[in-house]
Amino acid sequence: MLESDHWDGAKMSHVNQKEDIHQHSGWLIPAAFLFAILLLSGLFLGWYLRPGPKTSAAPTDQATLVELNVGTQAFRIPANYIQNSAARSGGTQNSVSLAALFPSWHGYSDAEAKLFAGNAPDSPVVRLSLRGDAHPLQTRDRLARIYQPYILDPQGTSGPFGLTQYGFARNSGYEQQDLFAGEDNGRLLLFLCEQPAPELASPNCLVTDQPLGNSVSLSWRFKRAWLARWRELSLGVNALMARFETKAN
Repeated sequence: MLESDHWDGAKMSHVNQKEDIHQHSGWLIPAAFLFAILLLSGLFLGWYLRPGPKTSAAPTDQATLVELNVGTQAFRIPANYIQNSAARSGGTQNSVSLAALFPSWHGYSDAEAKLFAGNAPDSPVVRLSLRGDAHPLQTRDRLARIYQPYILDPQGTSGPFGLTQYGFARNSGYEQQDLFAGEDNGRLLLFLCEQPAPELASPNCLVTDQPLGNSVSLSWRFKRAWLARWRELSLGVNALMARFETKAN
């Protein structure tokens, strides 16, 4: 092979390498730019979805009365009871979340902020939910239609604290919970309580939706450790609702 052929081949190889470099460098810059955007977006999303209270949902210790409607029912609620900050602007709301301390039934205050933020098994926070519901289900109908199909013994058994206890069938979706029923001044209350477990050291009880008027359902949640005082809890919740509801003239 002639020396010129070697020279031409080397020259061509050098040209091809330069072309490869140019081809690679053409997509390196856009790729780096896209990676930077994705990284920044991920960091921003992670910050926004971080656990813990967000500024927009921070509680307030202001007791200014907020006038709002849920369904067709009007309420006047002190702002320091309202958890979702959007509802503090008043007006028509689909749902409203409230919180109060048991047994004082105080709304949020800066002095008791740690109590409201805590999740101890005996946390005194009671969380209430008002929800617009055009056809609220009566509690006895809820027991018959929603829970009875999954209950092992429809008659229940004698449970603690004067309550009737129901156990759920396995693979029912409720098997990790206990259902308790109690009569309070002729009204039936259903308590759906999480069972204590190593991975659930601070179980809750949910008092299932109850009709509040013709267009609102009320439910409330508290720590299972307070179940023995369910009558006192029910009395306090009823008193709060009577205080917050605006009666028609």
